[in-house]
Amino acid sequence: MKKLFTLLLAAVMIFTLVPAAFAGEETASDSKIAVFWYAFSDAYLSTVRAALDADLDEAGIEYQDYDGNNNQGTQLEQVQTAVTNGYNVLVVNLVTSGSADAAQQIMEAAGGLPVIFFNRAIEGDGEEGKVLGANDNIMFIGTDAPEAGHLQGKMIGDFLVENYESVDLNGDGSISYAMFMGDAANVEAIYRTQYGVEDANAVLEGAGYPALVYFNPNITQNYQLDPNGAWSSSAAFEFMSTNLAEYSEANGNMIELIICNNDDMAAGSVSALQNAGYNLGNGESTKIPVFGVDATQTAQDLINADQMTGTVKQDAQGMADAICAAAASVAQGGAMDETAAQIADSADIYSIAEGFTNKIFVAYAPFYAE
Repeated sequence: MKKLFTLLLAAVMIFTLVPAAFAGEETASDSKIAVFWYAFSDAYLSTVRAALDADLDEAGIEYQDYDGNNNQGTQLEQVQTAVTNGYNVLVVNLVTSGSADAAQQIMEAAGGLPVIFFNRAIEGDGEEGKVLGANDNIMFIGTDAPEAGHLQGKMIGDFLVENYESVDLNGDGSISYAMFMGDAANVEAIYRTQYGVEDANAVLEGAGYPALVYFNPNITQNYQLDPNGAWSSSAAFEFMSTNLAEYSEANGNMIELIICNNDDMAAGSVSALQNAGYNLGNGESTKIPVFGVDATQTAQDLINADQMTGTVKQDAQGMADAICAAAASVAQGGAMDETAAQIADSADIYSIAEGFTNKIFVAYAPFYAE
C-alpha cells in the first residue's frame, strides 16, 4: 500500500507542479500544512501522527503539528495562529467530535483555505452534510463509525460460541461482562458501545446461548465512562481494579468478559486483571477475554502474548497515507472531489461515503494473534 501511495503522490505532484512551474505558482516546497490533533496523548492518534509526519517528510512538505490538549477553544486559537503564519492547508482532528458548530467555526477561521478533517466526526446524527455539503474546500477522512462496533461484536460472539464453557467461570450458564466507554458524546464510542454488545448477543442467541449480562445491575447504562472523555488506560485500570474488589471468582460473580471502546482502555483492563493474578500469558493463569479497538502496537503485543483476546484494526498508516496524499493535492489546487476519488481508487481499504464526494472511509478489520 505504501508503494501505491508513493505512485499516487507522484502522479498528483506531476499533474499539479508542472503547470505551476511554468505559471510561477506555488510548488511543493511552498506548501505549508498545519496539522491539529485533538490530543497528543491519544494512543492510536500517536501512531497516526508518527506515520503522517514520516509521509510529509518523505514528500518534502513543510508542516507543523499542534496539540489541542482536548480543548476546542485551544484548537480554534491554534487554527487562527496557523492561518496568520501563512499555512495554506489545514488538517484538523476536531476536538469536539460530532459538532457541526465546532467544524463550522474552524471553516470560518480558515478563511477559504482548504481544510481536511480526519478521524473524529464533524457532524452528528441528523446533521450529515451540514458542513461537508456546504463547502467546496473541505474533505473528511475517517471511518464508518458503526463498522468497528459491528466487527467487534461479531468477534466477541464468535469467540464466546467457541469457548463458552471456559469463559463461564461460575458455570451459571451466562456470561457476565464489563464495558468501558471512552467518550459519551463521540459517535465512534456510541456505536462501539451499542454494537459491541448487540452484535455479540445476536451471534450468541443464534447459537442457542443467552444474551450477555452486565456485571453490575446497579449501573443501568451498562457501561463505565472515562470521566475525562480521554479513552484512557488509567480510567479503565481504576474502574476494573475497583470492580475486582467486589466481583471475583471467590464471590462467584467474577466479570467474565471485558469490552473496551479502544485499546488504551483494554490495556488498562489487562493491567488490573494481571494485578489480580489473571491474564499473565503463561498458560497457567485464568484468562479473562478482553477486546478493544485500534490494533495499537501495545494491543498487538498483548494479544500475541496471550494476555488480551482481540481487537479491531483501525488502519493508522492507511489514514496517514490518505491525509498526506490529499494535503499534497489540495495544496497545489486540486479539487476536493477529484482528490477524494483518486484516493478511493488507489486501494481497497478506501471508499467514498454514500451521498458524498468529499468523505473518505478507511476500512476497519479484525485483528487476532499473529
